[in-house]
Amino acid sequence: MNTVSQEIQDLSIKSLESTMNKLTNACKTMTEKGSSTTLVKKRLNAVKIGLESLKGTWNGEDFNYSEEIILTSIEVLQGILPSIEKQIAKATEGSSQKTLNERRLTALLLAIESLENRLM
Repeated sequence: MNTVSQEIQDLSIKSLESTMNKLTNACKTMTEKGSSTTLVKKRLNAVKIGLESLKGTWNGEDFNYSEEIILTSIEVLQGILPSIEKQIAKATEGSSQKTLNERRLTALLLAIESLENRLM
């Protein structure tokens, strides 16, 4: 994995933690409404695994997942990218929404890279 500055590492970890919180809240709300939570749960699990992979790579924390789970996580995370890219394109330059989504995109790309490196 390419060398990533401490600032980018910190921002990426915070971004993925924030994404996990949003997905957790969405799952809770959807469960209360009786909506299907399958997609949200898949995304939540993939973001969690991506975050753990980054923390493992950068901070030496444990990471114990099978190749199948890693491959599934990569696929799910890659599926999130187009919607974030669309949000970035629509956002006003310099807006907090654009900054948030750019950080989220960077964090997801780094998580995908980290997971792919675990398959080598």
